[in-house]
Amino acid sequence: MNNPTIDRNQIESMVRAAIRGASEATGQCTGAAVAEQPPGWVDGKPNLRVSISARHCHLTDEHVETLFGPGSVLEPEKDLYQDGFYAAKQTVMVVGPRRRMLPNVRVLGPTRGASQVELAFTDSISLGIDAPVRHSGKIDGTPGCVLVGPAGTVQLDQGVIRAARHVHMNFADAEHFGVQNGDMMQLIVRSPDCGVIFEDVLVRADEAAKLEVHIDTDEGNACHLDAATEIKLVRQGGGACGCGG
Repeated sequence: MNNPTIDRNQIESMVRAAIRGASEATGQCTGAAVAEQPPGWVDGKPNLRVSISARHCHLTDEHVETLFGPGSVLEPEKDLYQDGFYAAKQTVMVVGPRRRMLPNVRVLGPTRGASQVELAFTDSISLGIDAPVRHSGKIDGTPGCVLVGPAGTVQLDQGVIRAARHVHMNFADAEHFGVQNGDMMQLIVRSPDCGVIFEDVLVRADEAAKLEVHIDTDEGNACHLDAATEIKLVRQGGGACGCGG
């Protein structure tokens, strides 16, 4: 009796089906890498974080050495949510007019091209400085102050601001919300008896950022952020897309 023959195409089809079935059973992908999620995404969608940004300062390399001694560099103590940024071990005293002062103001790293102090409104009142609301880095024409460190002092002619609220996001986040770098959004915080809608949240989009809104301590207290029952970020001017926190 002659042995039955199986067509070569049939054999290849059977092998491919067996491989496909095994892959589906184990949840593994063959022949192509599993696509990575954008930074900060969870389960295929943006994951909104709202952080209270307490008073802090940014320093140049030169000012780090002046304040903490020749050869000094910032020493990371705690990583921030945005990759590559950190709270340093070093702190400075910020001195305003008539010797009003704020001790132990945290330095954030890495260093920058211009030193800058970011305060909440109540901080600026305490210092006696009329600090304007500005976006980070926009310090032309702003008030100055004196910074005091363990090794020296720095007189800033400008650089004291109340940091304008903003949202960091990557380009996939921006596409999800239908916005682009420089646009404005609304942050809606629902809390028992003190819900707040924050207007004019600046979009700061780049390739590597994770979705995170920064508000200051006054704003965080005003909306009782810790007790929030719902948080949404929407495009200002009637955006339909929102992301819960």
